[in-house]
Amino acid sequence: MKSRHLLGIDPLTPEEIQLILDTAEQMREIAKRPIKKVPALRGKTVVNLFLEPSTRTRFSFEVAEKRLSADTLNFSASGSSVEKGETLIDTARNLEAMEPDFIVIRHPHPGAPHMLAKVLKASIINAGDGTHEHPTQALLDALTIRLRRGTLEGQVVAIVGDLQHSRVVRSNVLLLSRMGAQVRVAGPPSLVPVGMEKLGCQVFYRMEDAIRGADVVMMLRIQLERQERMNFPTVREYFDLFALTPERLKLAKKDCLVMHPGPMNRGVEIDSRVADGPQSVILEQVTNGVAVRMAVLYLLAGGSGEPVAD
Repeated sequence: MKSRHLLGIDPLTPEEIQLILDTAEQMREIAKRPIKKVPALRGKTVVNLFLEPSTRTRFSFEVAEKRLSADTLNFSASGSSVEKGETLIDTARNLEAMEPDFIVIRHPHPGAPHMLAKVLKASIINAGDGTHEHPTQALLDALTIRLRRGTLEGQVVAIVGDLQHSRVVRSNVLLLSRMGAQVRVAGPPSLVPVGMEKLGCQVFYRMEDAIRGADVVMMLRIQLERQERMNFPTVREYFDLFALTPERLKLAKKDCLVMHPGPMNRGVEIDSRVADGPQSVILEQVTNGVAVRMAVLYLLAGGSGEPVAD
């Protein structure tokens, strides 16, 4: 890896993305062992600095760190000095005084990980910054597609939903297009950012146009907590126009993969019959998230990408 940080997808070369995915495939094997632990990060300390709610990402990083034998410190805003008005920089500098090797940060404001990377000695991993990026989510999505399809090149991937407030879509468009996939995005006009196509994707305002003939359909949830007001008339109308139902899924290829970064709003952007159906790989995404985060930590610590010994 050229950088000691993972702040986003854009700085990564195709070769680095390939290295992370290849290493993650090796990390998946560790989960199948009787003892799910290797000493790759023994003696390393990781701070999980989560200043925004998270379930899958936070737990996934914790599991990844423990499987690599790292020492972990979990930090949340609730009950901390952040509630008393301490700035992010002061919080981070106090944590760095304990000499961690990595800080994994999730923050509601875009650019927070980049700011820490400029002032701290520890390696910074972006676990989601506002509506900006979520690089490890894009990497685990790519791994899931590659494991199922054998390649990312040439895959038609449709991403549908709240594009305006999603950090997942930005990271995915950058990564998938860079690796040769054809990316389509769709959502209500009020939830599609201006200039979205500049990221390297086709923009549609009708879901049916985006998913027709797709190899992968990735649904995004409506992020009401990031909206000052609801950007569509009613939830029912949104479901009628933009939810992935069994009927709409028939427009995609017969073996189309159904994905969702979670948490899902069943009955809003996805029908339960689809979420729990045979084409869904949503739980596989969670499994692959641990492997990808193990790979990122291992490689940023100087790992070579060679098989990890017991």
